[in-house]
Parts: sequence; structure tokens; C-alpha cells
Amino acid sequence: MTGVRGVDVRGWGVRGVDGGGSGVRGSGGHATGGRRAGARAATARPTSARPTGVRSAPIRRLALGLLAAALLAGCTTAPTEAAPGTTGTPNTPAASGSTATATPAPSRSAPTPTPQGTLLVADFGSDTVTFVDPGRGGSGRNGGPIASVEVGTAPYGLVVGEDGRAWVATAEGVAVVDTQRRTRIALIPYETETGPVTTGEYRGGGMGIALAPDGRHVYVGVNVPGGNGTLEVIDTATREVTATAGVGRRPFDVDVSPDGREVYATNHDSFDVTAVDADTLRTRRMEVAPYGTEGGLGSWLKPHYAVVRPQDGTLLLPFEGERLAVLDPRSGKVTIERMTADTHQHGAALAPDGTLLVVGTGPIGSADEGPSLTVRAPDGKERIVPLEGPHEDVAVSADGRTAYVTGGFTRDGYWNGITVVDLDSLDDLDDPNNEKNKPIRLSAGNRPLGIAIL
Repeated sequence: MTGVRGVDVRGWGVRGVDGGGSGVRGSGGHATGGRRAGARAATARPTSARPTGVRSAPIRRLALGLLAAALLAGCTTAPTEAAPGTTGTPNTPAASGSTATATPAPSRSAPTPTPQGTLLVADFGSDTVTFVDPGRGGSGRNGGPIASVEVGTAPYGLVVGEDGRAWVATAEGVAVVDTQRRTRIALIPYETETGPVTTGEYRGGGMGIALAPDGRHVYVGVNVPGGNGTLEVIDTATREVTATAGVGRRPFDVDVSPDGREVYATNHDSFDVTAVDADTLRTRRMEVAPYGTEGGLGSWLKPHYAVVRPQDGTLLLPFEGERLAVLDPRSGKVTIERMTADTHQHGAALAPDGTLLVVGTGPIGSADEGPSLTVRAPDGKERIVPLEGPHEDVAVSADGRTAYVTGGFTRDGYWNGITVVDLDSLDDLDDPNNEKNKPIRLSAGNRPLGIAIL
């Protein structure tokens, strides 16, 4: 179980939240105990009548040999991961050349399966994904982090399939996580050359990521610093990159048409969406720039995230809490609908009834409003829910009653947590004296960006 951090694992070498016991580090990262011995010395059984002339040296040598073998049993040279098509916990190497922080090999005991409804966030400020208990009834009350799993540097977007595997876009490659066992089972390197592995807003590597409707392929937008990006296609059975296609600059988001025939990369720095034919990989560029392209790379008025409306296949791209760009991918035509939040916007999601949720990150000008969550009904009517501090992305529960908004944000001002919004009680927010249904801030993760509900 290389790099797994959590509370629900019986064994050594596990770092977790509120973890107790020797050698376990809690969420604050401090060691709470020293090294544990990897073997127990055999205790000689007393004998009342040892015959004279019997030599005891061979027995001592045997005991010492057994002890040495036990001490060496956990020493391996490199971690291993499960083979394609299987699940399991990777082996963990013994720490080399370390003292008090040495990590013994974990036991093979499986953790308690992850409960349905658990939140999974990508920790852009670290190298992990974090599993989060959403609290009583998903409300955020009494919720908190369960465990974190190392996936690779600066994870950005993530998507979870029906089989429970999460696919996480990191700076190093796409990590595959068994969400039930809470362990990484693969790291798939990119075919695209993205330069040195770095962190931060402009790092190279995977950004947006999506699954085909049939679950057979994963599509990841790969940022190439200083140039156009690519869309890489991963076979989910073999866990290998099978094809690539050129897209625009910094593919923030990736979506798939309802029939699976086209993949859409929303390219932040080139003011466009690239449509990629899933079979032929032919591409079409569609400009989406309701404010124009003046300012180029320095402009704030660029596309960030999109959602695909299932009933007609159009893409919805929010801009600045003022304009909703509705893109018809068949014709490339963009129509504009009015929005009312008047704030810079990033993440978006659709509720089952067609309600559009859009994350407002906060002002970019003196006249702009603060951070918010826009709740836009299918008829265009909007409710604006104020949020405390910038946020990045949003997921909505299967029943459409609760929204979970990540506090990571790609720029400064982020916070390490999730805001939980009760969508059934929006009318109560108008009463300043009603605290019962106010959004709940839930501490979790490290600059969390992408989010999914298991």
C-alpha cells in the first residue's frame, strides 16, 4: 500500500487522521512513537533435566538465524502495484538509511470498505487524494477527512467509474485508485512531453479528465507549458495510453457527449473548445470568447469549465457571473444567456433535474461581487449563495439536494476544505437570523480542486 495515508488501515507505515499507535502520524504530520520491532525474539523454554553432553550452540545459532530472517523479511527494493485487471495493496519498501521515521511494511489487512456517499477530492497542494465523510445525512455536520492516498504530484481533476476506480490527473501521470480499498493501483505516464514535474497553477501534466459513457476509455487534457496541449486516450482495461490528439492551451476541463462520439476539451488560454472525434481523433476548434480575445494570455475573460446538457448535447460555459455561453458543438455557434452573480467563475455541474451550479471564485475588479455558488434553474432563474473565500469546483448529490464546493482554487486565497450547501433550503438563506441551513464549512484536503461523490 505504497503512499497510503489513512485511519482505517491496520498495520504499520500508515499516516492518518487522528491515527493512534506507535509510529503513526496524524493529520498534523508529527510522529507519535518510535520504531516497532519487525520480529519477536524467541523465548527459551526452561528445562528441568538437560542431559549432559548435549551441545546448545546449534540451537542458539538456529534461533539467531530465524531472528535475522524475520528482521529482513520486509526489506524490498521498490514498491509494486497491482497488475492491470486486478486490485490489491502494493508492497511498501522498508525505509533505507532512516532512523526515527523509518516505516515498517504495512500489514496485508484490508481497510474497511469506503462508505457510499463519501467525497473524494484532489489535493492540488499536495500529492494525494482525500476521502471525506460528508457528515450526517451528507449535510457536512460532524463530517471530516477519513484517509488520504498518495497519487502523484499536484493532482487536478478526477473522475470515478461505476466500478469504483478513480482516475486522477496529476503532474506525473494518471493515477488509478481503488476507492473501496483506498489504495493506488497504477500510475499511467503521459505520452506527451510536458517538461519537468512541477507544482502550481501553470504546471505541466493532466488537468481536465472524463470517462466515456461505456467506461472503456478515459480522456485527459494534458497541459504543455508554453504551448498547445493534448488529449490523451487511456484504455481502462489495459491502463495504457492508446492515442493522442492535439487541443488548445491549458485544457482546464474535459467532457464527453452523451452518446460518447465526441470529446470536448475546454482550453483556457486559447479561448476555445476542441471537439475530438472519439473514433477518428479528428479535431475541430470552436472559439468561445463572449468578451473577445483582447489581452491574450493575460486576460481573465477566458473559458474555464463546461458541462454538457444531456437533452440536446450543448455545452454550457459560464463567464464572470454575467454571461452563459451556450455552445452547439454541431455548428460551433455560440449563444449568450444572462447571468447575475457578477463574479469570476470556475467550476460547474448539473443536478439531475437540469439545475446548473456554478462556482464564483470572487472579484477580479472593484465592482465585482464576492465568492458565491450560482444555482440556476432550467428556466434561467438564479439564486446566488454567498461563500466565504474563493472556491474552485462543485459536485452535486445524486438526489440533487446537496452541493459540495471545493475551497482549493487555482490561484491564491484558497482554503483547505469543502463548503456544503443545502439546495433544498435556499429560501432560508434570505433570513439573516436563520443559522440552521447556512452553508457548512468542512475542513478537508490540501488545496482541494476536483471532487467526486462515491
